[in-house]
Amino acid sequence: MLKPADPGPPPPERPLGELVNELIEDGKAYARAEVGLVKTIAAEKGKALILPTILFGLAVIFALAAITALAVGLVMGLASFIGPVAAGFVGLLIFAGIAGGLGWWGAERVRRVL
Repeated sequence: MLKPADPGPPPPERPLGELVNELIEDGKAYARAEVGLVKTIAAEKGKALILPTILFGLAVIFALAAITALAVGLVMGLASFIGPVAAGFVGLLIFAGIAGGLGWWGAERVRRVL
């Protein structure tokens, strides 16, 4: 028949305060690691968005240039019929009306969402 194994001396008991302190330190280390991971992910996503942001900004600038060219063309075309000052005023009214309409439409959409 087999003899039971000798369990040896019991492990020394650690004080409760020491165990709690170790648990807190482990929790802090885990939290630091999680924050580091989130920072790394955010930095990588930020780097990935640099070029699309630049391209979008350039697209907006070229769209503004196109609208300006349209406005100048409209005013120059009207100037031959009604004079330069009146054509400038008509162009102002047309584009201010468009801007006001778009602004109103956007505000209504925001009110619906909120």
